[in-house]
Amino acid sequence: MTTRSDCHLDTADEFLGKARAYLEEGDLLQASEKGWGAAARTVKAVAEHRGWRNSTHGHLFGVVDRLVDETGEVELRDFFGAANELHQNFYEGHMSVAWVAQNLDRVEALVVRLRGLLG
Repeated sequence: MTTRSDCHLDTADEFLGKARAYLEEGDLLQASEKGWGAAARTVKAVAEHRGWRNSTHGHLFGVVDRLVDETGEVELRDFFGAANELHQNFYEGHMSVAWVAQNLDRVEALVVRLRGLLG
Protein backbone atom coordinates (compact mmCIF):
# COMPACT_ATOMS: atom_id res chain seq x y z
CA MET A 1 0.00 0.00 0.00
CA THR A 2 1.33 3.42 -0.95
CA THR A 3 1.13 5.99 1.83
CA ARG A 4 1.03 9.77 1.60
CA SER A 5 4.63 9.73 2.84
CA ASP A 6 5.61 7.48 -0.05
CA CYS A 7 3.89 9.79 -2.53
CA HIS A 8 5.71 12.80 -1.10
CA LEU A 9 9.05 10.96 -1.33
CA ASP A 10 8.42 9.89 -4.93
CA THR A 11 7.58 13.47 -5.86
CA ALA A 12 10.65 14.75 -4.00
CA ASP A 13 12.87 12.39 -5.99
CA GLU A 14 11.25 13.51 -9.24
CA PHE A 15 11.66 17.19 -8.33
CA LEU A 16 15.31 16.77 -7.34
CA GLY A 17 16.07 15.09 -10.66
CA LYS A 18 14.28 17.85 -12.55
CA ALA A 19 16.11 20.50 -10.51
CA ARG A 20 19.46 19.05 -11.61
CA ALA A 21 18.30 18.89 -15.24
CA TYR A 22 17.08 22.48 -15.17
CA LEU A 23 20.39 23.56 -13.65
CA GLU A 24 22.26 21.85 -16.51
CA GLU A 25 20.01 23.68 -18.99
CA GLY A 26 20.68 26.99 -17.27
CA ASP A 27 17.06 27.46 -16.15
CA LEU A 28 17.87 28.71 -12.67
CA LEU A 29 14.33 29.70 -11.80
CA GLN A 30 12.90 26.25 -12.45
CA ALA A 31 15.91 24.56 -10.85
CA SER A 32 15.30 26.68 -7.77
CA GLU A 33 11.62 25.92 -7.49
CA LYS A 34 12.08 22.19 -8.04
CA GLY A 35 14.78 22.22 -5.35
CA TRP A 36 12.39 23.88 -2.94
CA GLY A 37 9.70 21.36 -3.90
CA ALA A 38 12.01 18.41 -3.23
CA ALA A 39 12.84 19.74 0.24
CA ALA A 40 9.25 20.62 1.10
CA ARG A 41 7.92 17.25 -0.05
CA THR A 42 10.54 15.38 1.97
CA VAL A 43 9.72 17.37 5.11
CA LYS A 44 6.04 16.64 4.45
CA ALA A 45 6.83 12.92 4.14
CA VAL A 46 8.45 12.86 7.57
CA ALA A 47 5.62 14.91 9.05
CA GLU A 48 2.96 12.64 7.55
CA HIS A 49 4.81 9.59 8.84
CA ARG A 50 4.74 11.05 12.36
CA GLY A 51 1.25 12.48 12.23
CA TRP A 52 2.45 16.09 12.37
CA ARG A 53 0.77 19.04 10.70
CA ASN A 54 2.38 20.05 7.41
CA SER A 55 -0.09 22.06 5.34
CA THR A 56 1.64 25.48 5.51
CA HIS A 57 5.12 26.91 5.16
CA GLY A 58 5.04 27.64 8.87
CA HIS A 59 4.26 24.02 9.64
CA LEU A 60 7.24 22.90 7.55
CA PHE A 61 9.59 25.13 9.50
CA GLY A 62 8.05 23.79 12.70
CA VAL A 63 8.62 20.21 11.54
CA VAL A 64 12.27 20.97 10.90
CA ASP A 65 12.56 22.54 14.36
CA ARG A 66 11.02 19.43 15.93
CA LEU A 67 13.43 17.21 14.02
CA VAL A 68 16.39 19.30 15.18
CA ASP A 69 15.17 19.00 18.77
CA GLU A 70 14.75 15.25 18.33
CA THR A 71 18.04 14.51 16.55
CA GLY A 72 20.35 17.33 17.59
CA GLU A 73 21.24 17.83 13.90
CA VAL A 74 21.13 21.63 13.78
CA GLU A 75 22.37 21.64 10.19
CA LEU A 76 18.86 20.52 9.14
CA ARG A 77 17.84 24.15 9.65
CA ASP A 78 20.66 25.32 7.38
CA PHE A 79 19.69 22.80 4.71
CA PHE A 80 16.03 23.75 4.87
CA GLY A 81 17.00 27.42 4.88
CA ALA A 82 18.91 26.82 1.64
CA ALA A 83 15.76 25.30 0.18
CA ASN A 84 13.77 28.35 1.24
CA GLU A 85 16.36 30.58 -0.44
CA LEU A 86 15.76 28.62 -3.64
CA HIS A 87 12.03 29.21 -3.27
CA GLN A 88 12.69 32.94 -2.96
CA ASN A 89 15.00 32.83 -5.97
CA PHE A 90 12.16 31.46 -8.10
CA TYR A 91 10.39 34.80 -7.62
CA GLU A 92 13.38 37.13 -7.57
CA GLY A 93 15.98 35.51 -9.82
CA HIS A 94 18.91 36.91 -7.83
CA MET A 95 21.09 33.77 -7.55
CA SER A 96 23.96 32.80 -9.79
CA VAL A 97 24.52 29.29 -11.10
CA ALA A 98 27.01 28.69 -8.28
CA TRP A 99 24.49 29.72 -5.62
CA VAL A 100 21.73 27.55 -7.05
CA ALA A 101 24.08 24.56 -7.41
CA GLN A 102 25.33 24.93 -3.84
CA ASN A 103 21.81 25.19 -2.45
CA LEU A 104 20.70 22.16 -4.47
CA ASP A 105 23.56 20.24 -2.86
CA ARG A 106 22.21 21.28 0.53
CA VAL A 107 18.70 20.22 -0.45
CA GLU A 108 20.06 16.84 -1.50
CA ALA A 109 21.80 16.49 1.88
CA LEU A 110 18.51 17.35 3.60
CA VAL A 111 16.62 14.76 1.56
CA VAL A 112 19.18 12.06 2.40
CA ARG A 113 19.15 12.87 6.13
CA LEU A 114 15.38 13.03 6.37
CA ARG A 115 14.96 9.77 4.46
CA GLY A 116 17.24 8.22 7.06
CA LEU A 117 14.77 9.24 9.76
CA LEU A 118 12.05 7.22 8.07
CA GLY A 119 13.94 3.96 8.46
